[in-house]
Amino acid sequence: MESNRHRIAMNVLIRSLQQGYGERDDFYTGGNMFIYFSREQAKNRDFRGPDFFAVLNVDGTRERQGWVIWEEEGRYPDVIVELTSPSTAKTDKVRKKAIYEGTFRTPDYFIYDPFDANSLQGWHLGADQRYHSLERNERGWLWCETLGYWLGTWEGTIDRETAIWARFYDSEGNLIPLPEEAAQEQAAAAQEQAAAAQEQAAAAQEQLNATQQALEAERQRSQRLAARLQEMGIEL
Repeated sequence: MESNRHRIAMNVLIRSLQQGYGERDDFYTGGNMFIYFSREQAKNRDFRGPDFFAVLNVDGTRERQGWVIWEEEGRYPDVIVELTSPSTAKTDKVRKKAIYEGTFRTPDYFIYDPFDANSLQGWHLGADQRYHSLERNERGWLWCETLGYWLGTWEGTIDRETAIWARFYDSEGNLIPLPEEAAQEQAAAAQEQAAAAQEQAAAAQEQLNATQQALEAERQRSQRLAARLQEMGIEL
C-alpha cells in the first residue's frame, strides 16, 4: 500500500516533466499504471506498474489506460523511477531491475524512497546491455541522459506535505518547476515588471516636474530682468 507521500512524489515527477517539456507532444509520461509486455499479448500476465515512467518519440496526445507494448510498436519505457520503501527495496533493486534491464531494456532506471533523503540510486544501460551505476555529482544528483535532466532532491512543501522530494533539474542546475510553481514565478515576474514600470513612471514624472520647475524659474528670472531694464529706461 503506497503512502500519501509516495503518491505525491509520483505526481511531482509526472507533472514536472510535463511542465519541463512544455508544448511538446512527442512523449508520454505516466505512473502507477500497468505496462503489459506479454509475448502472447495477454493482459493477464507479464505486467508491471512502475511508479513513474516516460517514453520518448511517441504520440503523447493519445489517451491510454495502460501501456500495452504490442499496441505501441514494441516501445518500452525509456526512463523508470520506482519510489521504494523498506518493504519493496529488495524487489526494486533485484527483481524489477532485472526485468527493466533484460526485458524492457530501459536506458535509465532510478529508485528513491521519499522517506529517506539518501536513498537515491540510478543505473544506465551500457553498450553491453547491462546496467551500470550512475555517479552522483557534488550535489548528490544523478544525470538522466535520456531526458537531459538531473534527478536530485529538493526540500519543501507540496500538497501540504513537507519532505525531501525527488525532483528534476535542467543541465544548468535549475529546478524544473511544477505547473503551479511556474505560474507563481510568472506572477512574481509580472509583479516585478509592474513595480519597475511604476518606478520608471515615477522617475519620469520627477524629471518632468524638475524640468517644469527649471523653466518656470527661468521665466521668472527673465521677467525680473525685463522689469529692471524697463526701470532703467532700457527698452527691449
